[in-house]
Amino acid sequence: MNGKERIFNLCNQKVIDRMPCFAANSTVTYGQMEAVDAFWPEGHQQGETMAKQALAAYTILGFDAVRVPFCQTFEAVALGCKYKPSDSIEGLEGVPGVDEPPPYGIDDTPILPGDFLSRGKIPELLKAVSILKQEVDDQASIVGGIIGPMTIAAALVGIVPLLKATFKTPEKLTPFLEVAEQAGTALALALIDAGADIICCEDMTASPELIAPHTYKDIEFEFQSKQFAAIPVPKILHICGNVAPIVEWMAQTGADILSLDPKTDAALVREKCSGDIILLGGVDPANTLLMKDTESVKEECEISISQGIQILAPGCAVAPATPTENLLAMVDVAKKH
Repeated sequence: MNGKERIFNLCNQKVIDRMPCFAANSTVTYGQMEAVDAFWPEGHQQGETMAKQALAAYTILGFDAVRVPFCQTFEAVALGCKYKPSDSIEGLEGVPGVDEPPPYGIDDTPILPGDFLSRGKIPELLKAVSILKQEVDDQASIVGGIIGPMTIAAALVGIVPLLKATFKTPEKLTPFLEVAEQAGTALALALIDAGADIICCEDMTASPELIAPHTYKDIEFEFQSKQFAAIPVPKILHICGNVAPIVEWMAQTGADILSLDPKTDAALVREKCSGDIILLGGVDPANTLLMKDTESVKEECEISISQGIQILAPGCAVAPATPTENLLAMVDVAKKH
């Protein structure tokens, strides 16, 4: 099987030849940049460079899918947030973000611009997906990344006002979550039109380490469910941190695959969730992939598989300085299962 066949057979509960290996989050590293002669910050801003960097996950690492983008700024900037370029360390660029002050106060009414998909660098992201579609030619899946409603809402009003509102005035979050859901859904559908096979929703601010579990259930769940109902391809949901307190609701949003942070016990998730839910993850991107050797990577992969992981992957975005051999070690393990 090729990578796309392998992933889609698994999503459809069909027989596969071996375990898939790819990432729900960014896998770009400085080593891959050197290998394909494509670098940041251009990889965050220009479609051609972005596609070239993403393709390395397939051509160099042997992953079953490629993924764009590599930061969490596209929707937020198109909605009025200020773009914050990354810091450069020893001449090496990192990941950009969203800067203060936020464009709205908690009592304001946000709007979804009519030209949302033409704003900021969204056209370059869509161009990258179109290029990837031509390059991989259905041999590997293309994962298009969007940002979840709670995280976009936090960018629009600021993280501190949002967290205060979750306790004191949760009703004030509704208009922000509505616009955030609409923006993410619009981008997801545009990514699919451009050639994406899978949509991954990253919703970092929905983590139980930031908001109370009942806030996820009572507020965020509605908007993630609405978003996933509108997306007609397989969907991955990634929320950082230990998601054990909310994983039962995550599994009911309409997600096909749950991407698990290494802080989450995969065996516990497997007990709580339907057998139809696919679990992705397996390796700590910081403490293991970045800091340890290939044997340690392989050992952690084997433990994760024994706990119920079905798609071997980094547990979150890969650190840019991660050694290429450690990422290749993951593929070696996947080929044995």
